Amino acid sequence: MTATGQLTRDYRVAFLAYLPRRTEAALHRGYELGRAAVTDGLSILEVVRVHHEVLLEVLRETPAEEVPAVAGAASEFLIEVLATADMAQRGLLHRH
Repeated sequence: MTATGQLTRDYRVAFLAYLPRRTEAALHRGYELGRAAVTDGLSILEVVRVHHEVLLEVLRETPAEEVPAVAGAASEFLIEVLATADMAQRGLLHRH
């Protein structure tokens, strides 16, 4: 399985676990996914594409009245996933 395929599978599982309760533990799993993506050499664009694919899957089965809450949760989760990439990028920018 490719790194992107692995991320997609793990992202789906972690995001679906985060949605019902939005616990810190489930959010931390998003952070760990982001760390793994950076370690595996995936770009931010690849991570965002995976996020978008998973979010679209979820929204297809989400009742209209729950869409705003799911969208908010998706934003929180994505920010956590991208935190490691953001820190790495800032580190590189400040070294130059």
